[in-house]
Amino acid sequence: MDFLDSHCHIHSADYQLDLMQVIEDATSVGVKQLLCVGCDLADSQLAIGLANKHENIWATIGIHPHESDNYVHDHHALQQFRDLASSPKVVAIGETGLDYYYNHSTVENQKKMLRFQMDLAKQHSLPMVFHIREAFDDFWQIFDEYSGIQGVVHSFTAYTDQLDQILSRGLFVGLNGIVTFTKDPLQLKAIKSVPLDRLLLETDSPYLTPVPYRGTICQPKHLLETAKYLAGIRGETLEQLATATTKNSKKLFLADTIKKL
Repeated sequence: MDFLDSHCHIHSADYQLDLMQVIEDATSVGVKQLLCVGCDLADSQLAIGLANKHENIWATIGIHPHESDNYVHDHHALQQFRDLASSPKVVAIGETGLDYYYNHSTVENQKKMLRFQMDLAKQHSLPMVFHIREAFDDFWQIFDEYSGIQGVVHSFTAYTDQLDQILSRGLFVGLNGIVTFTKDPLQLKAIKSVPLDRLLLETDSPYLTPVPYRGTICQPKHLLETAKYLAGIRGETLEQLATATTKNSKKLFLADTIKKL
């Protein structure tokens, strides 16, 4: 089987595990390709740096909504960020979006940084990785101002109403370890309803470690546990899930680099 972890942060400066061992352990269970997702300028640079060292790792560049206040008026940093978009191993813009659960950045600045990154994605014809928490209404108003944007709603934990909105716009849905421990029946209903051809698997390492490894640092090898759980509740075989989700991730992120795989 061949899995692709479509969202991890093992490159980040505070990741506590040995990277070479993490990559080796992931490969040993079939998680053979990784997408390292940037959350600010320095973090995006680290993602690119790791991707440049490994044929099976790619990078995204993003300014997380929590970081918006730190960047919205820093024009030098934003130009440095723009320049990263041309890096050969960069395959998407994000993690970006809107997060109203926390108040780390103002709503106004989050919206400005989301638009900035959507403009950059359009300019470079790159897909996007979206983080949306308790902000779908405002997010759709901005998203619908743009045409032709492809991407994934990462770490989906919403319900069928929001799922329908995501699917109607042609976006993918990223599922991670949350699915193994959520107790919300409406969430589980939505998770089961994600069409197989719209589903991506992710770990969000080092966060959201799935059952049975709760309490440990999440790493890409744990994708297998999430996949096993999803296969069980969705009535698919593990091989079906692996084949479909890897194909979906390559279609979204690696269409222009598929020959490298």
